[in-house]
Amino acid sequence: MLERLFQLQAHNTNVRTEVLAGVTTFLTMAYILFVNPSILGETGMDKGAVFVATCLAAAFGSVVMGLIANYPIALAPGMGLNAFFTYTVVLGMGHTWQVALGAVFLSACLFFLLSIFKIREWIINSIPLELRSAIAAGIGLFLALIALQNAGIVAANPATMVGLGNLASPQAILAILGFFLIIGLEALRVTGAVLISILVVTGLSILLGVSQFGGLVSMPPSLAPTFLQLDIAGALDVGLISVIFAFLFVDLFDNSGTLIAVAKKAGLMRKDGHLPKMGRALIADSTAALGGSLLGTSTTTSYIESAAGVSAGGRTGLTAIITAVLFLLALFFAPLAGSVPAFATAPALLFVAVLMASGMAEIEWDDITVAAPVVVTALAMPLTYSIATGIAFGFITWVAAKTLAGRFRELNGMLVALAIFCVIKLSLF
Repeated sequence: MLERLFQLQAHNTNVRTEVLAGVTTFLTMAYILFVNPSILGETGMDKGAVFVATCLAAAFGSVVMGLIANYPIALAPGMGLNAFFTYTVVLGMGHTWQVALGAVFLSACLFFLLSIFKIREWIINSIPLELRSAIAAGIGLFLALIALQNAGIVAANPATMVGLGNLASPQAILAILGFFLIIGLEALRVTGAVLISILVVTGLSILLGVSQFGGLVSMPPSLAPTFLQLDIAGALDVGLISVIFAFLFVDLFDNSGTLIAVAKKAGLMRKDGHLPKMGRALIADSTAALGGSLLGTSTTTSYIESAAGVSAGGRTGLTAIITAVLFLLALFFAPLAGSVPAFATAPALLFVAVLMASGMAEIEWDDITVAAPVVVTALAMPLTYSIATGIAFGFITWVAAKTLAGRFRELNGMLVALAIFCVIKLSLF
């Protein structure tokens, strides 16, 4: 049955290898089980319900990807997208988390339609590669600021807006230790470095009396506080149009980049650069995002950590299925997730920020019409505390720089229209 479903022999793999790869992928991305409830919980959402929604969304998305596309790619609520959900849409713009879930649902519907009608390539090709890299780097810097705040390393300052926190506090010391631990373990290529760091910092925190231990295993908490609680009507408000598109664009770029990177590593990409079943993979991804919003979590997306499973030999959707099974088993570890303090997940956020900022290496810094919009985009996100605003600043600056430099022909209609829309949005709403 497994051979018929996943064509193991054709992909030069076997069940044992796929199981090992699935376990490896789970260990590298299991940190989201602790980080996602911590971030979304700041909106007022029930953390226990978010934990269950995270497990179920990851399991559902990974199964859909494995069965529809037969790719060794696992899914879960995306980093950066959950931060945008909490800190921009809810805490920044003042919308309820129910409305934010509605925006996630609508963006997933748009993503699904784009995948069905194959418009994705046109949109992605309309946005310059440098701007896409800048958006990823900006989200990384935004996550870094959140991480430093959660750790108490950065604090509010009335004179300079931000300043140095209390580095002598146990929270700051443990967070710094956790970050160094991740770096060391990653350098040694230890599987699950981020997860190990979270558990070690949490354990030390409990032993030192800094935080409380809530238990290890139990029956899963109720999903009722978040299940089908999305407010679609509220999300259709004119002021939220840019939010819906921001969810869509970030998910679109993140997915495309992840699919291409993992497929290359797995040897699934053809010599001409074409990725077979890309359409199926995107349909699986958008379906997972729809399911996640109904369960009660931010946008579900493909995880670059799937590359760890590929490195362990994963080549088919069976790898994703094994990862899904492990996410379902994780449902019984809700008390452990509830015991993890924010400063224990801060090192994970900071490490993800490091990975996302690496895209800046691809920028053509000698071209000022490229360098300026990139820097504006990346800096605007943490400094305005808004991913949507950073994206808007990037589009506007790119079009303005190219136009004033007499290089209007390098622009396309889609990009110009987006820039005009962003100007109107920033001016009126």
